[in-house]
Amino acid sequence: MLPGGVGISRLCVYDTTAPDGLPGGSPHIHLACTEAYVVTGGRGAVQTLSSAGFAEHELSAGTVLWFTPGTVHRLVNRDGLNLVVIMANTGLPEAGDAVLTFPRQVLADPDAYARATALPDGGAPGTDPLAAYRRRDLAITGFGELIALVERDGPAALADFHRAALALKRSQLAAWRTRWQDGALAAAQRTGAQLDALAAGDPAHLADAAVHAMPGPTETGRLGMCGLLDTYRPQSPME
Repeated sequence: MLPGGVGISRLCVYDTTAPDGLPGGSPHIHLACTEAYVVTGGRGAVQTLSSAGFAEHELSAGTVLWFTPGTVHRLVNRDGLNLVVIMANTGLPEAGDAVLTFPRQVLADPDAYARATALPDGGAPGTDPLAAYRRRDLAITGFGELIALVERDGPAALADFHRAALALKRSQLAAWRTRWQDGALAAAQRTGAQLDALAAGDPAHLADAAVHAMPGPTETGRLGMCGLLDTYRPQSPME
């Protein structure tokens, strides 16, 4: 596990054009994970929708931006946008802690939602990206509808989307809790145990110091919601 129970990946944001004329990724929310971007190259923006309304935040090399669960977000690629993505609760995003902003009729039908999100071979490296673009385009359509509702009715208009998102993921919550307990919670508890030991005058854990390294990504070029992902997955639970 990476320090603090976080997950990291490199992201090359899609540069194909969505139905609204902007190139970029698929708008979605996370139900339990905070997400951070560290921009390593290029230019772009992230569009967000929350109780604060719609906003667009500029991104360029050196920018660090993060947002909490429930923030609808959509990356726009204006010129070779590349990021390092840092996710809280490693394992949860991979286990489905995201809901795309499909139109309401799709969100209301779990089978339709599953069909709309599916990618050939799970989006493995080398997969034809057309299905990812179709998925993105459908989410952009729903995103536009959601923005219009918020502009008309205010932040309360997001409540129906939040309820639909929860309904789609409710059956997975027990598995998510296990991943959190084995990951981020366990990492925090180790720190607590170390602080207790230090307070008691016991520095024994310092003798177990170790260095871990990954020479490169575990996987490169997987189709993600926002672009091509290079992922890092340490094998040891203590890394």
